[in-house]
Amino acid sequence: MLAIENLAFCYPQTEKSALSGVSLKAARGQVLGLLGPNGAGKTTIISHLSGALQVQQGSISIDGLPLADVRRKTPTRIAVAPQEYAFYPMLTVSENLDCFASAGGVAGARKQQRMKECLAFAQLERFAKTRAERLSGGLKRRLNLAIALLPEPELILLDEPTVGVDPQSRAFLLEAVKTLANNGAAVIYTSHYMEEIEAIADRVVIIDDGKVLCDGTLAELLGGGETQVRLAVEGVDEIRIRALLEGFGKVDTLKDEWRVTLVKKKTASELLTAVEATGCEIRYAEFGRNNLEQLFMELTLRSLRD
Repeated sequence: MLAIENLAFCYPQTEKSALSGVSLKAARGQVLGLLGPNGAGKTTIISHLSGALQVQQGSISIDGLPLADVRRKTPTRIAVAPQEYAFYPMLTVSENLDCFASAGGVAGARKQQRMKECLAFAQLERFAKTRAERLSGGLKRRLNLAIALLPEPELILLDEPTVGVDPQSRAFLLEAVKTLANNGAAVIYTSHYMEEIEAIADRVVIIDDGKVLCDGTLAELLGGGETQVRLAVEGVDEIRIRALLEGFGKVDTLKDEWRVTLVKKKTASELLTAVEATGCEIRYAEFGRNNLEQLFMELTLRSLRD
């Protein structure tokens, strides 16, 4: 549905580009997890899609049509639930839905139907007459989502939708996102919680410094779930230890440690036994399935961001 090709953008009075040749796609019926540290360019991408920024270089299309044309003719095909609360705190839940439905061109019998459906989807029926400012953090997030869904958008942008919510609300919101995709919407989901992306995303894009670092399914990015062993050793030369480790699988080096992706029928205990048999000292070792957080930290170089 969505295709971004070589998107580049530089904010006024800044020398460094916020985006540099970003390309990605989002399909109907799928959740695209968009990851990146602070300042990576996620917000700039969302701002383009929501109409807050104009394309400077590259292209964005919806079903092959330029984004600007789609937003001009049918702006409600795209909806965003921002990280900030996007409703009127002094109005009730129902009054907010009524207000935003009208703003989105939803009127008459359809408006009443959509208000009812969105209340039910977000499980907010009991709070319909409650002023938004009196809702808990989790309920406010659910109201954000309900408002975004009023015009039945085809592309839904969810920017950190679970910040500050309790575990029950987080579980509900994640299940709701999967339901939206299963019902045919294209969903772009940004989060700093890697376990959320692993739980719901069909594809993952990691960006940093305005560039795409990787793009693929979790299986593709994490090597299909193979077991990995990380270890640091002393007392044996590099050529000898590499030759030994290569008998157990694919070998990579990361600073002063070795990382081995085990082939089938090879186990971590066998590898460690073989290493110990060389007479060297194992300073430390860990093993398990590679996860998204490890990949993220390696790609973004673990540096602290503001």
